[in-house]
Amino acid sequence: MTENVAASSNKEPIRASEFDPKFKYELIKMHGGEGLLKCYQCGTCTSDCPVARFSDDYRPRTIIRMAQLGLKDRILKSGTLWLCAACFTCTDRCPQDVEVASVIRVLRNLAAENGCVPQVFKDQACSILESGYAYKIPDLRIKKRESMGLPPLPKGNPEAIRKSLKGVNFMRYIEKKSERNE
Repeated sequence: MTENVAASSNKEPIRASEFDPKFKYELIKMHGGEGLLKCYQCGTCTSDCPVARFSDDYRPRTIIRMAQLGLKDRILKSGTLWLCAACFTCTDRCPQDVEVASVIRVLRNLAAENGCVPQVFKDQACSILESGYAYKIPDLRIKKRESMGLPPLPKGNPEAIRKSLKGVNFMRYIEKKSERNE
């Protein structure tokens, strides 16, 4: 399941075996997923989404519909799920008051628990856990700051980050992965 997060294309035909009729009920029991069934597919979320304007694949409306239909594996393995900028424009504009961004967050959390996270996010999480920064600061940038008379960057505090993230499933998954790579 972790190998190809984006392997399941939304353009492939849907098979009857992919439908999980209980999935939508699982989602509405989770904090943030309660309004899923209120969506009547008007498309306002997608038409106002700033990410959808620049992506041919990302459509919040489609993600919500797939969740309603119970296409659990297809959603959780989809790389497009991770394109949401969490700007909440979809939520603000929804005429049914569906918390679209919250439903997407719930789906991302489920995907992470199932090991379906794009590699770029795994790498970024590992970097945060190791250094306290989202990415390694190149030595060239540090030297350039020094040459410009800028103060040194503050030290990252990965221990504090680990402590504050204790119990978060995504971070436990990342830690297990980084331990295996050593």
